[in-house]
Amino acid sequence: MGIELEPGDAERLRAYLEALRDANTRFNVTAIVEPEAMWVRHIQDSLTLVPFLASAEAKAVIDIGSGGGLPGIPLAIVMPEVQFTLLEATGKKAAFIKETIAALGISNARILNDRAETAGQDHHDHRAKYDAVVARAVGKLNVLAELTVPFAREAGSIFLIKGDKAAEEVEEAKPALYKLHTHVVDLHKTATGTVVVLEKTRATPRNYPRLPGEPKRRPLG
Repeated sequence: MGIELEPGDAERLRAYLEALRDANTRFNVTAIVEPEAMWVRHIQDSLTLVPFLASAEAKAVIDIGSGGGLPGIPLAIVMPEVQFTLLEATGKKAAFIKETIAALGISNARILNDRAETAGQDHHDHRAKYDAVVARAVGKLNVLAELTVPFAREAGSIFLIKGDKAAEEVEEAKPALYKLHTHVVDLHKTATGTVVVLEKTRATPRNYPRLPGEPKRRPLG
């Protein structure tokens, strides 16, 4: 992938996967637990975002729906110059992320235990405060756009890891993207999926995101 790891990065990535596997014995955090598959589906997939974040010269990044810390924790490990906020609504998962960040000594990452719909309306701390927004395996694009775009500053970028149906999702999400003042810049195929690149052209209308649960119940269209 052309990414050069610094000394200690591989060890911390391995320690993170071990922590993830251990947490999965206590509560459902990942369906993939075989070590080799975890390296590909969790680490390699997350690190496909590194070139995009580097190209955007992002200094403040938020990971929406981080789950067990993906892609935020692997990105924070290999990009220590970038400040990462990992947003996760589920208490157990948020607690795991907080514990893991502390245990691995990741000083450039923090956990935000909140819903995207709520934090996205926080004008003081989170709305339009980030150079880039990332997400992986959170939902279809017509829903995910409403949950991610409000966090990006104007002219900021949104990088979403999607699967084989990325092009179909983009087509379906065009009305939503129009309402959110956002457009598709690229669909970039990687070894593990497709990165959908969005650019926020102007401020998100104040009524988005809507109330918790509403984006999923009634996707923009």
